[in-house]
Amino acid sequence: MMLAMFLYAFGWIGCVLPAHCTSGGAGGFALVVTEALKLIDIDIQVGTMVFIVNGILMLIGGFIVGWNFGPKTIFCVAMIGLGMNFWQWFLFDSGYVQDFHIFAPETPDGIFPDGRLLPMILGGIFAGTGIALCFSQGGTTGGTDIVALIVQKFKNVNYGKVLISTDAIIIGSAYFVGYDIPALIYGLIMTVVVGYTADAWMSGNKQSRQIMIITPDYEKMADAITTTMHRGVTVIDSQGWYTKKKGKIVIVVCRKFESPIILRFVKTVDPKAFITVSSVMGAYGEGFDALNKV
Repeated sequence: MMLAMFLYAFGWIGCVLPAHCTSGGAGGFALVVTEALKLIDIDIQVGTMVFIVNGILMLIGGFIVGWNFGPKTIFCVAMIGLGMNFWQWFLFDSGYVQDFHIFAPETPDGIFPDGRLLPMILGGIFAGTGIALCFSQGGTTGGTDIVALIVQKFKNVNYGKVLISTDAIIIGSAYFVGYDIPALIYGLIMTVVVGYTADAWMSGNKQSRQIMIITPDYEKMADAITTTMHRGVTVIDSQGWYTKKKGKIVIVVCRKFESPIILRFVKTVDPKAFITVSSVMGAYGEGFDALNKV
């Protein structure tokens, strides 16, 4: 989780901050607040502000929806603030890294001519990877998730819609503290990249396949898969409605990368077997993921 939060923090400090852009979530709100404070000559590190924002949200959420924040959530929130302050010191203040920038060369034309698109996409990839790694270990990053829980306490509103609306408000408010219109567009792009990256990591990590095999020689098929492929097999009753013949269906759940191997093996046992393959977004139990990491 520490590695996850430092990846997340690098996405913001190493990519978003040099691009002078913002995005959604507690990180985006913290950037907006720090820019607003600079207007009145108050300079505060982004990581410290993120910690303060998350702390306030957790306090408000605790009183309204209950104190359901586990030690992993508290740890992740602390590591986000620490990670952002570390990267800000290491990349910009320490002197170890000279003239740090992650910009693409400026070009005179094109839709995104100022070189900020690449760092914002990279920032989204780093942040999304950190979120996915954090979630895989049972942690959470707090932030606008708490806002969504508070809203749902009083209104029957879709959780995802609350997150999208909150992010849009945060990104839009950046305009009033000196961010230009392209910066807001880049912020929206980063929000999409973060969500897509996190989903890709999570689904890719947990996605499995369920293979259903209809064959008259189901006993031989089940024994062969169990002894040779070392995968558990479930056999259920079935009946073909056209022929009215009763039989059995052999069901195998396996990892995504194992499915082609099992299919080729099934073909060697019964080339005429009828097979269906479907995606399983999560499989938990022996041989798969632990349920306590959900």
